[in-house]
Amino acid sequence: MLRAILIACFIFAGSVITAAPTIIKGNQKEYAGRQLRFFRYSNPVTQEKVPVFSLDVLENGSFSTDVLVEQTTFVFADFGVYHGMLFLEPGKTFNLLLPPLREKSFADSKNPYFQPVEFWFASESGETLNDHISAFDSRLNQLTDEHFNSLYFNRSKTVFDSIQISLENQFAEIKNPLFLLHKKLKLKAVEADALRLEADKTAPVFQGIETQFWNFPAFIQLFDKTFGSQLSFEARTLEGSSIRQAVASGNITFLKNFLEKKYNVKGSFSELALLKMLHDAFYSGDFSQQDISKLAGSATFLENKNSFVRETAKAVFEKLEFLKQGSKAPVICLKNTDGNRVCTNEIPEGKGKFKYLIFADTEMIICREHLKYLARTEEQFQKHLQIIVVLRKTDPIETKIFLDKANVPGIHLVDEKGEFIEKYRVKSFPTCFLLNENHEIVFQQTKAPLDGFEQQFGKFLQQELFERQRNQSR
Repeated sequence: MLRAILIACFIFAGSVITAAPTIIKGNQKEYAGRQLRFFRYSNPVTQEKVPVFSLDVLENGSFSTDVLVEQTTFVFADFGVYHGMLFLEPGKTFNLLLPPLREKSFADSKNPYFQPVEFWFASESGETLNDHISAFDSRLNQLTDEHFNSLYFNRSKTVFDSIQISLENQFAEIKNPLFLLHKKLKLKAVEADALRLEADKTAPVFQGIETQFWNFPAFIQLFDKTFGSQLSFEARTLEGSSIRQAVASGNITFLKNFLEKKYNVKGSFSELALLKMLHDAFYSGDFSQQDISKLAGSATFLENKNSFVRETAKAVFEKLEFLKQGSKAPVICLKNTDGNRVCTNEIPEGKGKFKYLIFADTEMIICREHLKYLARTEEQFQKHLQIIVVLRKTDPIETKIFLDKANVPGIHLVDEKGEFIEKYRVKSFPTCFLLNENHEIVFQQTKAPLDGFEQQFGKFLQQELFERQRNQSR
């Protein structure tokens, strides 16, 4: 039996929580030999996946593991076309039922915008927190579908109230505090959508929710809906000039006071909400990224007395600074298509040259066209540029045939496990980076071969060579 230990993130003030194992078992023959990896969210802002445990299905279809948890913990697993959700309850046994096995199609696996089928794992007893939440969500979806036009086109509060009353009556016997919180937040999300509630009318629902629930899915969903891109929105209102000035001057006190007054929230939650607003503002193009990053990395957040806010701020700041212009890029060490291990900071023929990294998938037509064009790029800049293609794992023979036939230049590395695709946070193919000889990021956004890299790099290189020549003549 496997044991996965989940380290508790929070300790209730003045009390000690005793950890107890959640036992997960079941039998699903069609999943024989497969592994399901379960994760939790790091925080509701950056939402990185943190490994919790793995479920290995034996050849006879049986599986069993126990997970040590100190409090009810939300985890999820992505497998096939599914996104399965599960609450681990300390000390309870969960006889897990898996859905019919359904793998992604070829098109699904290549689609960066693929949306998995979400579901709550069911148990044989039908009486777990997961079962209750699954039943509630199903009924809520059914009612909102039935009254779709009245809700979302006519914005009928009467219809919303009737749905709310119906659900309250149907699930009145379930008193689990986590179920009640889930119900409250899901209903508020429907109300916000149906009645077009402004963010400041939705925000007070979060006040008083303890930090241990901040990574729960209903919280994250409504949190995103309420505070997503909200700083950019506020910058276009009558208060916009004051907000822009506060961002530019690093006046975090003004921003926090504005948020608390406008959205009627306070304390640690208001700081979490401000982190979310800063995070989204960084990618909006409406503010200086340097100013936003400075605010996110301020002592107000990184030295916050609330550990959850402090750790969230650290994650946000690291994300905003990651692969930023001038920052060190992770060294890539992988086997090339000939089976030899190569590290991007130890390529002899690349010494003194800029490195053009292209993450590509040779099963995608658009990637093939970009890679074919690299021959021209190599011809034009070979004295100053080392081309490195990082390939997503595909059929090795087909890949080698294509690379040879198309005469794709450079070093060809194969990311078998997707390690560096994940590390460089590549979401679509091709994705490109330009590094200098010190393995530092040159451009905030590097263009792909067919999207204008020649012009982008040519202009930069001309200026760079001019500066070098001028420095040498001094």
